[in-house]
Amino acid sequence: MNKNDRHEIRLAGSGGQGVILATVILAEAAVLAGKYTAQSQSYGPEARGGSCKAETLISDIPFGFTKVQNPTFLMAFTQKALDQYAQDVSKECVVLIDSSLTPPEYIAKEQLVALPILATARDVVGKIQTASVVTVGSINGLLGIANNATMLQAVLMHCPKGTEAMNTKAFEEGMKLASIWKKEHVI
Repeated sequence: MNKNDRHEIRLAGSGGQGVILATVILAEAAVLAGKYTAQSQSYGPEARGGSCKAETLISDIPFGFTKVQNPTFLMAFTQKALDQYAQDVSKECVVLIDSSLTPPEYIAKEQLVALPILATARDVVGKIQTASVVTVGSINGLLGIANNATMLQAVLMHCPKGTEAMNTKAFEEGMKLASIWKKEHVI
């Protein structure tokens, strides 16, 4: 891992956007990489279309409490999720948003990462449903949770048969987005 030996990752959006899947993939890759991890999720009664939050703890050392308390990384898929969850994060928390969202004024520029995740899934990969895998690639590119091969292995473990090529492309495009951003900024 980059600066920390522990990441507290929170992803939030609407049910059906792949929020839970993305955290499951991140946790799976962390386990494959020999790290300690815990994953949890919550969503409204509407499930698809309702509010959804999922979290993953990843650490090089064992931990006792398995819930995210102080996110070090927040990814918001929707404006509602961003407005709801960004207000409580510390100034050290990296906030990843889709570039179509409007960041709140209280999020410092140096903690904000805005990437065209939805447009990349829709226009480059060719299927909006791959946004969660584009996100996984972006998060791994920013945080270095696992090496690329291990993270891709976790992606492919959780994608439907016959979609491997599309999900590989989504992962690679997410990594590209993070790489381009990192050339211009510092986390």
